[in-house]
Parts: sequence; structure tokens; C-alpha cells
Amino acid sequence: MIVDSAIYVDGRRAAEPGSLQETYDACRDQRGIAWIGLYKPSREEFSSVAGEFGLHPLAVEDAVDAHQRPKLERYGETLFVVLRAARYVDETETVEFGELHVFVGDDFVVTVRHGEAPNLGRVRRRLEAEPELLRRGPQAILYAIMDEVVDGYAPVVEGLENDIDEIETEVFSGNTGVSRRIYELSREVIQFQRATKPLAPVLAQLVAGDGGRVADEEVRRGLRDVQDHVIRVTEQVDGFRELLSNILSVNLTLVGVGQNDEVKKISAWAAILFAPTLVAGIYGMNFDHMPELHWILGYPFALTLMVVASVVLYLVFKRRGWL
Repeated sequence: MIVDSAIYVDGRRAAEPGSLQETYDACRDQRGIAWIGLYKPSREEFSSVAGEFGLHPLAVEDAVDAHQRPKLERYGETLFVVLRAARYVDETETVEFGELHVFVGDDFVVTVRHGEAPNLGRVRRRLEAEPELLRRGPQAILYAIMDEVVDGYAPVVEGLENDIDEIETEVFSGNTGVSRRIYELSREVIQFQRATKPLAPVLAQLVAGDGGRVADEEVRRGLRDVQDHVIRVTEQVDGFRELLSNILSVNLTLVGVGQNDEVKKISAWAAILFAPTLVAGIYGMNFDHMPELHWILGYPFALTLMVVASVVLYLVFKRRGWL
């Protein structure tokens, strides 16, 4: 459950407690910032952290159960932020989504991660290498976490863009059997859109100070930069969704054209085969009084008539592009 737990004093890592209780005690004794990182804790496992820092039961329930949309809520003196991380898996050409819940108080940060992304270990290393930023308090940690999540969107955008380019090539090269891949990619884009679009208003709240926690101007400047990145990603994802919709329409049109061509070919050959069948049917009725029935050239005449009718029909259909 516990991925990492540390106490930061004056921007530097001052203690590495071995248990949650030691973290609580060290936080009280050293008057620093406690940052506790948890991975998929159960309700019972999380109850200790919730009780120590006075986390609201509704926020605790959200953090344990997951499946939340990105949002920002304030419970007393604690901010609760939900983020949806994403990463592109090259091997399968798919997008995997993770969920991160961040509790930010005056002297603590609690992160609850569901999924492989984001890489919070990299965030810790970055902050520990920049004590000036870490010295700005828990809000600086929140900024660094959000920056890491948003930076992780760039490879996803690039991967989706490459996938869409490949699908476009397949569709216009005549491969009309890519409908399933278009549908799957559309679903990934919609999920990605749900992860990114609500994040812009959350950052706007933090930048404007509506969250009530981010007072440091330098941190707010960093959050504005993250907000710009999110807006750019959101615009790109909106474009992806519209483009995929157009590609699907084109693919369905090409499928319809292909099917229409096949119907034309079948109809043309049916007509060609109908002509000799008609002649053979008429002269196969064996009535006593039929023209050319006892004519010595009747048989070659009937065969010639069949061939001529078939050739004429073939040339007509060929000229009109049905064959």
C-alpha cells in the first residue's frame, strides 16, 4: 500500500519513516511537510491516514473506490484533487488510463494512485533536486504532480496522431476492413477527452485562487503554464474526435461503393447468362409448329444467337464500367 513516505523540512528530505505511525510522529516533531504515497489502498488501510489528517469521509470514499472524473473540491482546510493520467503503450498501440487522488493540507500531501501512471517517483526526485520549489509548501507538490500528469499526455497525443495517420492511409488505399480499428480508436479518444477536458477548469480554479490553497505566485505561474498545455491538448483531442468521425464516414462510403460495384458485376453477369438461357428455353419447349425447328441450320443459328447476345451484353456492360 505505501509506495513512499517522507518528511520534508525547509525544502529537503529530513526523514524516511518506516511506518505510517512514524510518519505521523516525525511530522509533529519536526514541523515539516509529510508526503505519503499510497497505491490502491483498501478502506481499512486508508482509515489510519484519513483519521490522522482529518480527511472528509466523502473524499475518502472517492479515493478508495476510484472511477472519478477530474475535479477539485475543498473540505475545510484540505483540498481534494482528482486527476486522470494516461500513457501510450507502443507494443499494443493502445492508451492506458490511471487515476490519481491528491489530498493537500497545510503540512501534508497524500497521494492515492490507481494504475501505473503517473510516475510519482520522478516527481519526488524532481522536487528533491529543486529545494527552492519544494520549500514553497504542499501547493508546490500539487503543482509538480499536475505538471507530471499533463506532460504524460504529450506521448499519448503523438501516439494517437500516428494511429490516425495509419488508419487514413489504410482507408484511402482501399482497405475498407478497418472499421473495427476506427471504432476502437474513437473510444480511446473519447476516454482521453474525458480525462483532459475537465482538467482545464480545475487549473483555472487553482490559478484564480478559488481553491483557497495556492497563494504562492510562483506556483500559480507554474499552474498557468500547465493550464496552457492542457488547453492545447484538449483542442488536439477535439480535432482527433472530429477527424475520426470523418474517416469513419469516408470508410462507410467506400464500403458502400465497393458493395455497389459488386452488385453491378453480379447483375451484369446475370444478364449475360440470361440471354443464352432464354434462347435455349424457347427452343427447348419442343412444340410441333415452331419456326426453324426443322430447319437444317436451326441448331447453329441458335448457338450463334446465344453467343452474339452474350458478347453484345458483355461489351455494353464493359463500356459502362459494370465489368
